Amino acid sequence: MKYSIIGDEDTVLGFGVVGVAGRVATNAEEAQRAFQDLLGDKETSIIIITERVAEMIRSIVDRYVFTESFPLIVEIPDRHGPVPGRPGIKEMVNTAIGLKI
Repeated sequence: MKYSIIGDEDTVLGFGVVGVAGRVATNAEEAQRAFQDLLGDKETSIIIITERVAEMIRSIVDRYVFTESFPLIVEIPDRHGPVPGRPGIKEMVNTAIGLKI
């Protein structure tokens, strides 16, 4: 099982310190290329993507969130904090499984 991150430089650097490989994306083209590359990597089972980068390619990300068994797509806030109006992880899990936890 391999984890990978797509995000801003600071987030990717931080995850790299603990051994998680990553790709920096500063625009939609870089984000889309990184996302497609990781989808094609059969060893990657979890893709972590910052909310702001996910917003750059929202239509693509939404096709895979909760619809494919692998890889699991997890959106996280970046160093600027959560994107206003986006549901938190707890709310997303509640929606996905249909139960309140």
